[in-house]
This record gives sequence, C-alpha cells and structure tokens, in this order.
Amino acid sequence: MTILVCGSLAFDTIMDFEGRFADHILPDQLHILNVAFVVPALRREFGGCAGNIAYGLRQLGAPVRPVATLGDDGRHYLQRLRALGVDIDAIRVLGEHYTAQAMIMTDRDNNQITAFHPGAMALAHTNPVADTSGVPLAILSPDGKQATWEHAHQLHAAGVPFVFDPGQGLPMFSGEELLRLVELADWAALNDYEARLLCDRTGLTLAQLSRHLRALVVTLGEHGCDVWIEGTATRVPGEPASAIVDPTGCGDAFRAALLYGLAQGWSVLRAARLGNRIGALKIATRGGQNWRLPPGFDVQA
Repeated sequence: MTILVCGSLAFDTIMDFEGRFADHILPDQLHILNVAFVVPALRREFGGCAGNIAYGLRQLGAPVRPVATLGDDGRHYLQRLRALGVDIDAIRVLGEHYTAQAMIMTDRDNNQITAFHPGAMALAHTNPVADTSGVPLAILSPDGKQATWEHAHQLHAAGVPFVFDPGQGLPMFSGEELLRLVELADWAALNDYEARLLCDRTGLTLAQLSRHLRALVVTLGEHGCDVWIEGTATRVPGEPASAIVDPTGCGDAFRAALLYGLAQGWSVLRAARLGNRIGALKIATRGGQNWRLPPGFDVQA
C-alpha cells in the first residue's frame, strides 16, 4: 500500500534574518527595489516538497515512493532516502543537471523570501507515473508545470485518487488549467494565500471549488485549518507548538500526516487533526527533514 508522492527533490539553503523584512522595504519605492539582508545563520538541508512529504510519511511508518528527478549532485540525497526506507525506484537522476535548489530567507516574524532554481525538476515530465500497482493514493505536490499536468492525467487515468497540492507552483497555471487539475483530483490542500489565489484565478469561491472534490483543505498556520466539504467549512483548531523555530516544511509535514490518515481510511477531519499535530512538531525543529515523533506520541489519537 505504497503512497506515491509526485514533486520536487531539492537542496534548501536556509538563512535566518534577525530583523523584519517590512522594516527594510519602502512600499513607495518598490519599483526600484534594491535591498540586502545580513544573515548570520546559514545552513544546507535536504528539501523539496516530495522529499519532505516522503520523510514525514516514513516518520509515521507509511511506505512511500517519490516520483521525482535529481541532478548529478543529488546522489547522496538518493542514499539518504534509501536509508530512511523510502522506495527510490521512481526517482530519476539526470546527470547533466543540478538538483533543484531553494534559497530560503526567514525573518523574525517567520515571513519568508525564496529564490528557486528548478534544475532537474524542470525535466520531471520525462519521468512519468508508471507503476501504480498497490498504490491507494498519491499527492501531486509542486513540480515542473508540464510534470504536474502530465502526472495529474496519468494518476487519473490509472484510477489513483490524489491530493492536488499546487503550492508555490500555482501561479504557473491559468484559471482554466487550475480548474481542470481540481476536477482531476480527489482532494486539494493549500495554505490560505494559495487558496485566495486559486479563487482569484478560477473565479470560483472555496465553497464552489469544494464541490468538485471530496474535500478542500486550507491550512491557517497556528490557527489550524478549514476543511471544506460540499460547500461547508469546518475549522480544525491548531495545536500549540513547544517552540517556534523554523516554518520551513511545516506544510509538507501536514500533508504527510493528511496522506497517512487518508491511507488509513480516516475521515478528512481526523487526518487534518493529525496534520495540525505534526505541523506543530515540525515548527519546533530546523529544516524540513529533522523532526521526529516524541516518545509516547499516539498517532491514532
């Protein structure tokens, strides 16, 4: 019962800015924006949405197979995934390219500025969804535009229910394309900004969009999430975090838990509650792939 995770594998260079971005950006001078931020702390982490989600699923004990691409510099990432017990059979290494790279800067208010080099991810469409035997569900997380489009159709044609998770790739698509992807999917998961953008692009409300899906989940940070089913929203309260350290990968941790619950046959509301709990664990650690379940943590609660 392996869960497929379509999306990016990347290296994250994470920088911590001790001030606030808003204090260094003049709103009336955006047309000549030229700013620099001194970042005393810098580290490199394994990342990418598919990598983070796969890591989360393994922490929860679920079998997972990413459908993704790596560059020639990503072979040690492949070794790490194998050591975690991840099925790496659907990961393709493209020798003449770099692995995707994200440069993420976070200020003291947890606002983020990200620069992203797609590298091998830009050719993810050359790595189709092939073996779906024994696959109960999948997630379509941020990837190259053509890969997202083709993988969605391949999953739908194979009869594999999937979560549409457009993330920061959402602006690449027109309203018509986004609506088609929603129609192909069974569930969708977005943060509140992405949800507003999806509504703006498609011209539909969240209530209307939810009627094309089994459920539409909108995450709201520490406030939890809203689960939209057939036009009606239910708030699932957030879980308190022991510390606020790094928001990088919190959404991916939530989605890993959501997938875990759905694969167990749980209701979306129950799966979302686990997602909130896992997100609270992740934000207390740095990077997208360093959190652990604490001793005594009851996944089934």
